[in-house]
Amino acid sequence: MTHDVWQERARDHLLLHFSKQRIDDLLVIERGDGPYVFDTDGRRYIDSLSSLFCAQLGYSYGEEMAEAASRQLSTLAFHTTWATAHPTAIELAEAISARAPAEDYRVFFTSGGSEAVEAAWKLAREHFIAIGQPQRTKAIARKTAYHGVTLGALSFTGLPGYAAGFGPAPVEVTHVSNTNAYRAPDGTDPVAFRDRLLAEVEHAIIDAGPDTVAMIIAEPVQNSGGCLVPPPGYWAGLRRIADRYGILLMADEVITGFGRLGEWFGITAESIAPDLISIAKGLTSAYAPMGGVLARSRVIDPMISTGSPFRHGITFGGHPLSAAIALRNIEIFERDRILENVRAQSPHLAAELLSLRSLPIVGDVRGSGFFWAVELVKDERGTRFDQSERDFLLRSYLPRKLRAAGLIARPDDRGDSVVQIAPPLISDRDLLDEIVARLGDVLEDAGHEMSLIGTRTPAHVG
Repeated sequence: MTHDVWQERARDHLLLHFSKQRIDDLLVIERGDGPYVFDTDGRRYIDSLSSLFCAQLGYSYGEEMAEAASRQLSTLAFHTTWATAHPTAIELAEAISARAPAEDYRVFFTSGGSEAVEAAWKLAREHFIAIGQPQRTKAIARKTAYHGVTLGALSFTGLPGYAAGFGPAPVEVTHVSNTNAYRAPDGTDPVAFRDRLLAEVEHAIIDAGPDTVAMIIAEPVQNSGGCLVPPPGYWAGLRRIADRYGILLMADEVITGFGRLGEWFGITAESIAPDLISIAKGLTSAYAPMGGVLARSRVIDPMISTGSPFRHGITFGGHPLSAAIALRNIEIFERDRILENVRAQSPHLAAELLSLRSLPIVGDVRGSGFFWAVELVKDERGTRFDQSERDFLLRSYLPRKLRAAGLIARPDDRGDSVVQIAPPLISDRDLLDEIVARLGDVLEDAGHEMSLIGTRTPAHVG
């Protein structure tokens, strides 16, 4: 099949996710090798986004994963975890729990991240019903954060445009400020910044009615808005506030879990143990779809003691094939020292990315581990691009230039204008240097292009 034929077949038959349904010259990826992917024209790209934060191991472990899958499929192709179990799901739950921030987590499996957030909310509700507090029906989340787009998860997502047109949110959620220090008036004072953010969370709880709030949900490093890192002590403060008001604290680790920040769970660096943790993406390094929720004993024990069932289930949650691949993924992480590689390379990656601040178009560089964003601005004062400029820069110019540079990265403006990278966790120093060099070249050209836009008529833009 030629590139043009694939384009035509996609246009006629495939519905794309989060995209316009007609894209001229759609990028169609047909194979991968290590940190690289190849399109239907045979062109090679560095996948510096890990296929949307999923492909932790890159693309060269297929044979090992296929062997694990074949062994499982020849033993037990499928069975549910609805009032039954199978050994592979049990082994995987044990392996995940052993690497969690505390010793008392149990695991509920889903098929992906949005489902994991849905399941976590239902676990929270079942918990409070079991302890005689059914009035706890509200939650606290953060502005601009993305927690999924199924209707329950969409309630927590702090992106109003995603919910528009789909009716009232099923969960009443107060969205508080995120941890973007770059735009904050007190962002250069980490203590003042942290204390103000935590005070806002506490005030939101008081305003909502402390005995009506069930859950606080946040990501260890917030993705949407551009890799927003919390100030020191922020998560410890959330833990104290949650405990003060009897609220469950949830870490959404769909992106940050399984190595992205150099730990099995990104929250480990904060030295606290959330009551609930959602996982997906890196759990299998995208060799199979899978997600899950970790819940501590304090969440589950009241349901057990009252004999209450968990009134939620997902047919393919804990699928034997996905569980076998997830177990092999964990084995490979440990055998090939994947976490150690991220920890070893992260300081160098950070230093190289921070050097991009010398470019006039770069206002801020932020992130952690192998998870970074560059915020783009009009001038040295950090002026934001207007909507027409953003549309041109992020939806036209940068996608073309990045593709021409053989680099897959993510231009995004869910919040401010950013470009994100999240390299495969197998990346060595030379590859990371190449990613930053290519990105720097593209951004240097973009800065020059944007400086010229004001001299052009609308017909000439783009």
